[in-house]
Amino acid sequence: MSAQSNKDQMSKVTASPVPMRLYDGARIGKIPPIVLYLRGRAFLDKDRGEVERPIAKAMAETGAIVLEADYGTISHNVFPKAMECAFQALTDIARRRKEFGASVKSPLFVAGDEAGGNVAAGVALKARDLLPGELKGQMLFSPMVDPQMATASFRTADTLGMREAWSDGWSHYIGSFFQHPYAAPCLCSRLAKVAPALIITSEDDPLHDEVLSYAERLKASDVEVFQHVFAANCGWTSLYKEGTGKWIPSFCTQFSQFIKSVH
Repeated sequence: MSAQSNKDQMSKVTASPVPMRLYDGARIGKIPPIVLYLRGRAFLDKDRGEVERPIAKAMAETGAIVLEADYGTISHNVFPKAMECAFQALTDIARRRKEFGASVKSPLFVAGDEAGGNVAAGVALKARDLLPGELKGQMLFSPMVDPQMATASFRTADTLGMREAWSDGWSHYIGSFFQHPYAAPCLCSRLAKVAPALIITSEDDPLHDEVLSYAERLKASDVEVFQHVFAANCGWTSLYKEGTGKWIPSFCTQFSQFIKSVH
């Protein structure tokens, strides 16, 4: 998509209190799923800019209506404002489905990678509490959910030059809210009745252990969980640098299957 096309797409959603980008995609079916997408960058992203995220574009090309909310610029990536901005975007999308090309019956999802995955998990918890039944699923792609950063995978894996960024990001984001369940979902003691989850990581992902631990805690709370672990050579961890890799076709399959399973 060209820069001008990006601006055209963004102009369609300027009425939203939280700036959002509408990704151009396939628009398959009369009742396409609509996805609120939250990008990562370790809670340190000062400006979303015009660069599209490959993972969001892949979801759009698979047939979903994908709206990326710029929760970080307004909130300065600080909890609770960051999560509140993302939740406001979700409620706005829920009210205005048809304006974005969806149907009033289009199922609503929240998705995020890395830091955005943390915020997406927090949004899913808040949606359970304040919008019961509205959110059909949460999609967490290598989400940062554990501020302690002490898992075996984190200690032993190649952290891709992200260790310092993640440490700084957690300190910046969480502040004094270390044990707030919306800020650090892995510490939440009440996960029951949250929306079904698609959780993805890879064998060589530094966040592998905390991601799968959160998946197990969701399962133990009787939440429906679909999880996928990519092989180490698929390039999944390129998502931390906004890259692509051999994971994209399989990712699209996992995404499509999850949508069908919960809708």
